[in-house]
Amino acid sequence: MSILPEGEQLRKAIRWISGELQFREDAKLSKLIEEACLKFDLSPTDAEFLTRFYTEKESGK
Repeated sequence: MSILPEGEQLRKAIRWISGELQFREDAKLSKLIEEACLKFDLSPTDAEFLTRFYTEKESGK
């Protein structure tokens, strides 16, 4: 098991979700965030950040 710098798992999750959104037209953001949290062992706070990040991105902020 490797020790990654703080936030590295969150960055990996963002890259993974972005890729999934690009290639899976039927993908739901909430489901992808849930999958990313399990895949990258993210906290509930990280999940909230991801939700805000993608919501703000879609609204053009």
